[in-house]
Amino acid sequence: MTGRRLVIRPSDHHRPPSRSVAVSSAFGTFGELLQGALPGGPDFLVTLPIARWATAMFTYESTHEGIEVVPETKSKARRVAEAVLARYGGGGGALRLTGSLPEGKGLASSSADLVATARAVASSLGVDLPPQDIEDLLRGIEPTDGVMYPGVVAFEHRNVALLARLGAPPPMTIVGIDEGGTVDTVAFNRIPKNFTASERDTYAHLLDEVRTAVRAGDAAAIGRVATRSAHLNQRLCHKRTLNAMTALSAEIGGVGVVTAHSGSTIGLMLPHDVPGFRTRLAEAINRCGQLVHSERVLCYQTLSFEPTGNGPRNDLR
Repeated sequence: MTGRRLVIRPSDHHRPPSRSVAVSSAFGTFGELLQGALPGGPDFLVTLPIARWATAMFTYESTHEGIEVVPETKSKARRVAEAVLARYGGGGGALRLTGSLPEGKGLASSSADLVATARAVASSLGVDLPPQDIEDLLRGIEPTDGVMYPGVVAFEHRNVALLARLGAPPPMTIVGIDEGGTVDTVAFNRIPKNFTASERDTYAHLLDEVRTAVRAGDAAAIGRVATRSAHLNQRLCHKRTLNAMTALSAEIGGVGVVTAHSGSTIGLMLPHDVPGFRTRLAEAINRCGQLVHSERVLCYQTLSFEPTGNGPRNDLR
């Protein structure tokens, strides 16, 4: 699937307001449940939505030219805002980005910034952007995670195109550690991966497995796929704690590990319905703190969605 090409031009039918303010958000994803390439096909990833967000506030002024962006370093968000304004009537304004997703760690912070920006600017103009239009806006800017879609999705991140919607993740806590440093996702995606035919067959099989597992809400099967993908990715983005985290997950009753395939984070997945959940969670946090500095241990909740896909729901009770 290559998606549609968005032609940036002023709309003949839409009349934006003279001034308005809109706030929108986009969730992040803890690394990827799976990332690889298909036989004869594109590179892809499978998202793991978490209850952390990027938020964009846009103040639209029809008589202004240009866009003020805070922080000023968010140049890609500026490009997205400019594209939306060009498409729906011109003008300018002020964009402010905030959020709880650390940058360069593999939690889709950049993708979430861009999706939140597109939504906020469009909303300030009275326009509702469907995910497919957001794909089109982002395609020429950078490889992107599928955070414009609710739930777990298989996504062609280089082509910025949906591969498949898989469903909602089961309620889990991810005890994540940051091994340090940052990874430039754009630069990482330029590196040839040179997947063999055998590896591509393996990734196709794993995609089938995770599709079935997510739709069944089978946390154990999801964990097996994520752990396998993490180990396959070692030659591309090495995690020094992967073996220790895999062993720790098995020891405390987790379902496996999930990694940022192009980032510095790795997490242990603990389902909320496991007996003695809170005791196991405390043990996982303590043991992870022995692998890295304790300030690099953070907990994330998977983000579940209502059956309609209209909104998120944090299921931790």
